[in-house]
Amino acid sequence: MSDSAPDPRHGRLTTRPHPPVVSGPTGLVPLPGGDGGRPATAYVPEPAADGAAYGLVVLLHGAGGSARQGLDLLLAVADAHHLLLVAPQSSAASWDLIAGGFGVDVQHIDALLASAFDGYPVRDVTLGGFSDGASYALSLGLANGDLVDAVLAFSPGFAAPPLVRGRPRVFVSHGVDDPVLPIDVCSRRFVPHLRGLGYDVTYEEFPGGHDIPAPIRASATGWLTGGGAR
Repeated sequence: MSDSAPDPRHGRLTTRPHPPVVSGPTGLVPLPGGDGGRPATAYVPEPAADGAAYGLVVLLHGAGGSARQGLDLLLAVADAHHLLLVAPQSSAASWDLIAGGFGVDVQHIDALLASAFDGYPVRDVTLGGFSDGASYALSLGLANGDLVDAVLAFSPGFAAPPLVRGRPRVFVSHGVDDPVLPIDVCSRRFVPHLRGLGYDVTYEEFPGGHDIPAPIRASATGWLTGGGAR
């Protein structure tokens, strides 16, 4: 299927960065998605003095979580690194792919991206998430590597894109004692597969469970913003 006839079941995002058409607000702001008003939250740092564009990061919560929990994944570092954070709320308790296939959540994220591009200058796009949100970020990111530059996956369970486009770089972290998504059947299985397919994957294991320790968060931030290993 061509991009001229997009099918959300294929996980394809159709919007693309473009010059802003309005001047969007800064700080914590609701971001309209144009799909009936499901909650989404954004955090927008003050514009850079030199007019530099933002790095846009879509952050996806875990199962049963909230948009605000997604936002909190990188909220503490957004100002320092000029990151525009967009945190959607899943259509159900978790993301549509976990429930059986891409669909309404793809359309919602696409609409949120369009709203962000309308209001702010954007230099690159990252998808990130924790747990089920990490699995979704990986799957959607690999299906949209012609838009998505990077993927941050904290304790993911799987990567299952129905098709792949481009080669986004990927950061994966996982606790060696994770009782929710055991590392041996999750990251230790699919990370080597992704590397074998030619993806640039940075992988970090840590002592602990289903969590994002502070050193892992710092490492991921450095990786994303160019200060860490690629």
